[in-house]
Amino acid sequence: MLRKIWLNIEIEKIDIYEGITVKALLNSGTTEMFINRKIVAKYSFKLQKLKKLVVIRNVNRTNNSIGIITYQVEVNVYYKNHIERMRIDICNLEKIKVILKIP
Repeated sequence: MLRKIWLNIEIEKIDIYEGITVKALLNSGTTEMFINRKIVAKYSFKLQKLKKLVVIRNVNRTNNSIGIITYQVEVNVYYKNHIERMRIDICNLEKIKVILKIP
């Protein structure tokens, strides 16, 4: 069974409608959607504080180096002819830029 697919998507800031194109991992094994904190900082995405903090674990069940997720970004995500507004949690993803879950 195929568990992950790579997609080229565009992520757009909703406050100023400025976007970037990134390679995202579409993964059936993830429970949430994530964006790499380095991308958020590099492109100055607007942060939103989470009401409930989230402990994040890596695929090998170890704690993520960011520890607890405290922020997310709200963005428009474009893929081909589809657009969707999403809230994506910020964490350390090594070389991966974005992870999207399969509903």
